Amino acid sequence: MNATTSLKSTLVEKEDVQRVVNRLNMAGSAVDDNLSTSMSTSFSVIDAFHIPKFRYDPIKKMFCEHTGRLPIHGDASAKAWLYRDRFLLLSQRLSRIPQFSRPSFSSESSEFGSCEISQIQSLVGRTGISWVMGVISQLEDGHFYLEDLTAAVEIDLSNAKITTGFFSENTIVLAQGEMLLNGTFQVQTFGFPPLEDREKSTSLFTGLDYFGGGTLQKEETKRLAEMESRAVNEMFVILSDIWLDHEETMAKLETVFDGYEGVDVVPSLFVLMGNFCSRPFNLSYNSFSSIRSDFGKLGKMIGSHQRLKENSRFLFIPGLDDAGPSTVLPRCGLPKYITEELQKHIPNAIFASNPCRVKFYTQEIVFFRQDLLYRMRRSCLIPPSTEETSDPFEHLVATITHQSHLCPLPLSVQPIIWNYDHSLHLYPTPHTIVLADKSEQKAFTYTGITCFNPGSFSNDSTFVVYRPCNREFELSALET
Repeated sequence: MNATTSLKSTLVEKEDVQRVVNRLNMAGSAVDDNLSTSMSTSFSVIDAFHIPKFRYDPIKKMFCEHTGRLPIHGDASAKAWLYRDRFLLLSQRLSRIPQFSRPSFSSESSEFGSCEISQIQSLVGRTGISWVMGVISQLEDGHFYLEDLTAAVEIDLSNAKITTGFFSENTIVLAQGEMLLNGTFQVQTFGFPPLEDREKSTSLFTGLDYFGGGTLQKEETKRLAEMESRAVNEMFVILSDIWLDHEETMAKLETVFDGYEGVDVVPSLFVLMGNFCSRPFNLSYNSFSSIRSDFGKLGKMIGSHQRLKENSRFLFIPGLDDAGPSTVLPRCGLPKYITEELQKHIPNAIFASNPCRVKFYTQEIVFFRQDLLYRMRRSCLIPPSTEETSDPFEHLVATITHQSHLCPLPLSVQPIIWNYDHSLHLYPTPHTIVLADKSEQKAFTYTGITCFNPGSFSNDSTFVVYRPCNREFELSALET
């Protein structure tokens, strides 16, 4: 059908208008059909080094995007801003919670008085109960302090009652207590700043692309949400610890591929997370040529499954001990030299950073490969509370969500590139967080956030199947 129609006069007749309207409707239908047929590729992967950086301005009470260059090697001020940005992020969130705001004259006080947050410098000479918010710091060996933007005060946690979560150095907490005559703040209760609903966070600062991948207009968001709800056949298969140098692991992986090759609708995405070697990668035990060859074998294995090769996407995320410049976070994607052989067989494979983010229509998913549970438990200052739960994974999920940070460990335990700490922020809270860990396979839905650990595929034969349309997950395992 021709795109243009010649008019025989300067007057436009009803039939001409109707013809144009019909063609526009047909064009709109064609666009919708194309979108429907490309459902299997309706997601974008956001690398950690491409995530926009926002900094909260407490004077203007707004987030400002950083527009300058972000060097990998920051100066001393970059380290100070790392802590300052984390603190201001949670502080602005806390300021919207009425219980911790300045009370009005008609408000009733709690049994301890006002819950208004006090600056630490104002505690000097004060008597009675106070609420403070600060970062736990060890300014002297064996002595812990609570530090905010004004001052620091030594804390006594011997009689503190704590809430759910892991409390280590560098975490940001709310503390209720009173000053002692010796200048120490005696903590009575101790907990994380309360969470804020995702909808509230996004509605307050509209038009800001915290997650990466671009912002959407309201109409476009609504349309994509409808398409997302109809994508019932979309399925992600998520596996961690894929040891390519381990024959048993490769045999199990082929069993997984064989199984999904024969289903009616193949998974749209396979997420393969490291470590990709059975031992830490270094030239004492491994060579670049051997791991390159192992990735080539994996490429051949995937290529032999024709339906998966043609209809599925493959996302690779490096682990802690994989080849790369260092163990600092965020980690860049696997080196090109290592993955070239695989790409010859699977040209649409994606090699992302750790952590990385995936946007599926309107849904935001964060992938992180780190043995975080073990490290958080080792770094605890106080044994976690068992009042609400004794499950370590639930404590871990509560910690990272309340901290709005994927890895709130001391920098001495887990180094982070100072200028890219924002790539580990969890604000506004994403819909789903995948915490791949070598510990036991677990799942927990906390305040509407879906969190799960697929477990170690090489050790336990476990993995997770995730259906993003309804955010349902299946904890799966091969029979052994």
